[in-house]
Amino acid sequence: MTNTQSSQTGNRNSDTGYEHLAPMFAEMAKLQQDDPRRGEIRNELVTGHLPLAEHIAARFSNRGVPREDLVQVATLGLINAVDRFQPDRGTDFLSFAVPTVMGEVRRHFRDASWSMHVPRRLKELNLAINSASAELSQRLGRAPTPSELAKHLNLSQEQVYEGLEAGNAYHSMSLDEALSPSADSDSLGETLGEPDQALAGVEDYESLRPLIERLPERERQILTLRFFRHMTQTQIAERIGISQMHVSRLLARTLETLRQGMLGDEPD
Repeated sequence: MTNTQSSQTGNRNSDTGYEHLAPMFAEMAKLQQDDPRRGEIRNELVTGHLPLAEHIAARFSNRGVPREDLVQVATLGLINAVDRFQPDRGTDFLSFAVPTVMGEVRRHFRDASWSMHVPRRLKELNLAINSASAELSQRLGRAPTPSELAKHLNLSQEQVYEGLEAGNAYHSMSLDEALSPSADSDSLGETLGEPDQALAGVEDYESLRPLIERLPERERQILTLRFFRHMTQTQIAERIGISQMHVSRLLARTLETLRQGMLGDEPD
């Protein structure tokens, strides 16, 4: 029985097409963070597992989000899985990566849909910036700065900020909201399955909390209204008595401050 089960497991792993990548995780784990070879192996692992991300993204297609966006989100989840996987834990990478990538895609559905009309040019600009950010993050081992994004995309920094601000037109979508206008359409919540508490982002929250506490009161209020009470920028502007554009710029600046703090290069 044991031999049969072992054989079945081996066949299943060999059928995935990723078995040749497995030894690379152990090799990477032995290398120092600043070892150039470690970065090379990381890139090979991400590239080699891209079909997995594309396959998972395809499972969430036809739900109102462009396929390119889903592949991008799934790829970010894959990068996260490669960075966090610990081969000495006794589990195989696919068992760790699949729920990690799916969790990233599910969070995208829970957190993001366009809440107001945004010109197609700005949507494409935002998508290009997000895609470049994922590519540069993989290459640099950290999130890129706006100037690095501008250089990579051959844009001005002002255009990069414009594209980033366009991303603020996303709002939290209710899980009870129908995916299409038809009467028999499933709700978003019915398509997502049960949330995985292990992927709830506790570490990120704990890292962000002290950074948020140091923000000015108005910026904290805007973050609370935007991300915890799920208000649109227009609603926030009406609540605190400033223009929607001012809210957008404050939000973009605040998110950049938090990002810098998370990276450890917060200005003195």
